[in-house]
Amino acid sequence: MYSVIATEPDFILLDKRPGVHFHSQHGEAGLVASAERELGYKLYPVHRLDTLTSGLLLLARSSEAAAEFTRMFSEHKVQKYYLALAKGKPGKKQGWIIGDMAKSRRSQYKLLRSTDNPAVTQFFSWSVAEGLRLYLLKPHSGKTHQLRVALSSLGVPILGDTLYGGSAVDADRGYLHAYALEFEWRGQALRYLSLPSQGEVFMQSGVLGQLQTLKQPWELDWPKRK
Repeated sequence: MYSVIATEPDFILLDKRPGVHFHSQHGEAGLVASAERELGYKLYPVHRLDTLTSGLLLLARSSEAAAEFTRMFSEHKVQKYYLALAKGKPGKKQGWIIGDMAKSRRSQYKLLRSTDNPAVTQFFSWSVAEGLRLYLLKPHSGKTHQLRVALSSLGVPILGDTLYGGSAVDADRGYLHAYALEFEWRGQALRYLSLPSQGEVFMQSGVLGQLQTLKQPWELDWPKRK
């Protein structure tokens, strides 16, 4: 269900496996409840990951720390980096995806042309096999399904994300991974990174080769928004 990446006095960092529910449902313990039971102490969610998404999840260990982290996430003082794989040729290969989001059908969201309260995503991408690209995504907002909708809007839904039209052929999971977190805590600059460990396509040589060049995603030249 998860592995522990770091344990600190104020927070714990987990690596969530794909397909694991964040909240308990249908009588089955979700990630947070399972971690509380197994670790033996109360945990406080301060952000969340969709069921299909794997990767880094930060949980506070006190209500005071939770309040501070919640503020930091809402003020975008925690920098998040995600990896995704998608088939096909995107509308653009790097840059910004900006637009308001609205509920659509079947629990879906859609990207609008308006920008009153927009979802803002920055990204790079690389060809890693014929017809397959690796995306490094940096969200500058925290909307539900933001990254899934962003790539779908470019005509390249995430591999295995069937809700948004992603191909399930040869996809043993949804290929979205919370890759890295960067933030300052108690005066200390902290950076955490977790390579994907589940998913046959993530293990392909072209993907692994590109990931070797992305071990410090915060050091890439991320252009400022104009």
